[in-house]
Amino acid sequence: MAASKKTALVVAPGRGTYGKGELGSIARLHGERFGELIAHFDAQRREQGQPTVSELDSAERFSVATHMRGDVAAPLIYTATILDFLSIDREAFDIVAVAGNSMGWYSALACGGAVSVEDGFRISNAMGMNSQAHGPGGQVLLQVVDEDWRPVPGLRETLLALVADIGSRPGHALALSIDLAGMLVLAGDEAGLAALLAEAPPTPGRDPLRLAGHGPFHTPLMFGSSDKAKTELPTSLFGRPALPLVDGRGQIWRRLSSEPAALWAYSFGHQILAPYDFARSVQVAVREYAPDVIILPGPGDTLGGAIAQSLIGIGWQGIASKADFMARQAEEPVLLSMGRAEQREHVVKG
Repeated sequence: MAASKKTALVVAPGRGTYGKGELGSIARLHGERFGELIAHFDAQRREQGQPTVSELDSAERFSVATHMRGDVAAPLIYTATILDFLSIDREAFDIVAVAGNSMGWYSALACGGAVSVEDGFRISNAMGMNSQAHGPGGQVLLQVVDEDWRPVPGLRETLLALVADIGSRPGHALALSIDLAGMLVLAGDEAGLAALLAEAPPTPGRDPLRLAGHGPFHTPLMFGSSDKAKTELPTSLFGRPALPLVDGRGQIWRRLSSEPAALWAYSFGHQILAPYDFARSVQVAVREYAPDVIILPGPGDTLGGAIAQSLIGIGWQGIASKADFMARQAEEPVLLSMGRAEQREHVVKG
């Protein structure tokens, strides 16, 4: 049986992935098998005087004002991700490494065994609240690839030069927040974002998008969030990971040589205050571990495009365009999104 296993990289999603289409999915997909664990998460929320995961997941309708708020989105996303991870058929897949996107790093910590599943929820829940402790500002998403997911010549460099220029102006803060390969998430204060929207060159595919409910994540404006995390979440929660973890710099935290205190310091320092290079994390992971497949747990599957664009960026296994990626997916999928029913059935034990 072991010989037929496929090696897999698991990539944990971040903010914005539990949307209207995911409402009720935690109970529907996991209530029967993981009811006791969900109850444990609910108890943690109840002790904090917060609505429980079960209550939020079973709401009559999805509310942008409620469900997209950091202190609600974070525990919902963590719960959906970790329960999907625990549902992966380990007789079919040998998980060789774990990465995440932005807030998904906290899910990755638990998936990789650096913290327990229960403490992972504690961390994600705390960071959902702490993510609202920041200076004024937010994030804007801009696309830098064409309709076939090929880089538009010079656009990335032009945008980053503009960001550096705006960020150097008195009374303005602006910086790269997340590199999603085909898209850049830029973050700053209101003056910085206004200047960006006024001066950005035309970008393909979509107009620059202000992300609802998002703070200036992965910039120094998040110092309040970092300080609160270091005060509330002790080093003792962390251990050495059981699986290699690839962080937002592309650094690998290996199983035997990673110091828990250093992992704690990164998770609540650099990870919060500096850019998150998601594309690099995926590229490093596939180059280092050469997985047969990449598994994207839920909720949703919106991160799939960024994963594909990260692979295109290095021509992984000859995939050089959206057309190449789609052809590969049709023939022998390299990306299995658990948020898609037809792909989920290949990942979860029947």
